[in-house]
Order: sequence, then C-alpha cells, then structure tokens
Amino acid sequence: MRIAMWSGPRNLSTAMMYAFGARNDCAVWDEPYYAAYLAATGLDHPMKEEILEQWEQDPDLVAQRCLGSIPDGKTVFYQKHMTQHMIPAFDRSWLTEVVNVFLVRDPARVIASYHLKREEPTLEDIGFKQQAEIFELVADLKGSVPVVIDSSDILADPEVMLEKLCDHIGLSFQPAMLSWPRGGHKDDGPWAPHWYQSVWNSTGFGKTAEDVPQVSPESRDLLEKVQPFYEMMSACKL
Repeated sequence: MRIAMWSGPRNLSTAMMYAFGARNDCAVWDEPYYAAYLAATGLDHPMKEEILEQWEQDPDLVAQRCLGSIPDGKTVFYQKHMTQHMIPAFDRSWLTEVVNVFLVRDPARVIASYHLKREEPTLEDIGFKQQAEIFELVADLKGSVPVVIDSSDILADPEVMLEKLCDHIGLSFQPAMLSWPRGGHKDDGPWAPHWYQSVWNSTGFGKTAEDVPQVSPESRDLLEKVQPFYEMMSACKL
C-alpha cells in the first residue's frame, strides 16, 4: 500500500509521519517534492542549499519513486506530501495509483504557527488553495470523495482517530502508532533542524490548545481567503 498524505505546513504532518513510521510494516518519505519545488520556483527557503543537494530535484523521478519499490522491504509506503510543493507544472497522473488522504487544520492555527517559524505567510505558503485543488482532482480521477482527517480530532483522541483512518484506507491499526522515540526519525528531511524541534522533543501526540489563536492584522485577509477551502474539505472529514 502506498499512502499519499496531503497537507500544508504546520498541520501535524510530521507527527503523523512519525506515527506511521513507528509501524513495523511501514517506510516513510518526508516531503518528496521539496527540492523539485525549490528548483522549479527559485524560492528562498531555510536550508535551501542542503535541500537541493540532498533531495531529488527532478519531479518525474520523484513520481516514479512514489510508485516504485517500497523501501526497507516494507509493505506500506507513507509519503508526507506538502500541497504547496505540487505546483501545476508537475505531473499528477500518479495520484490514481495511491491512497490519497487529506490532513486539514483550522487555518488560524496554521497561520499563527507558521508565523512563529518564518514570517507572515502568503496564500501560496500555507497550501490550503493547493490542497483543495488536489482534493477535487483526486475526487474527479477516482470518482469518490477522498479521505479527510482533521488534526484537531487526532489530538483530541489519537487512538480513536488513527483506528478510524486505518479502517477507512484498509490498513490494520497498530498501537505502536501512538508513540515514537524522542529525537527525530532517521528519514527526516534536511530541513528538520529548522522546523521539527517540537516534534523532536515529543514522544507522542500532544494536546491542541482550546483557544484558537488570533492572527496578526496583516494575516486577517489571508485567513478569510483560505477559510472556504478548509470548510469545503472539513465537511468531508472522518
């Protein structure tokens, strides 16, 4: 089984990769298209040189690997995809050959978290628009509504929601998914030192803050733009 998990940044995506990486049957791949995205767009991101040096820059080769042999002799291949990396120029036909899951999170939480790590995000940075586009593409290609899961629901009850997710995609749940060793994963991307400190210090899923954070005045317009994308996908969540 090959699982393509689609999310934007600051969306519990790394913790979910660690959860699947804790399974005894699962190999993981951290943000397969990151280097291809940077090479194609020329954008300046933290640790750009390391990413371009260590990750595959050819999007066609990335797609081939997404469908290729599963690493380490495993039977499940979990691919943590960032939706903003899947720019229109990249081939998407391979999406029909994988199990697509969409991980969503309240946009206010995403924007506030992103701001702490980088700067005031833009529409292109946080991936909601691209996520909605890929969601609709997968629905059209497969003729059914893709699986959607909300990060807040996972944090509220990790065991129940991971069991539900596994059931929906035809995978047996393993209790090992609820915890992982402190200090990171062997398959973390080269950008991990900049972005992954909190999950490196964790051994399992934490709790989400009850209060939704206030976004900065500069980001209020962005919040209004992305909220409809979130609500459209959230209406289909498990």
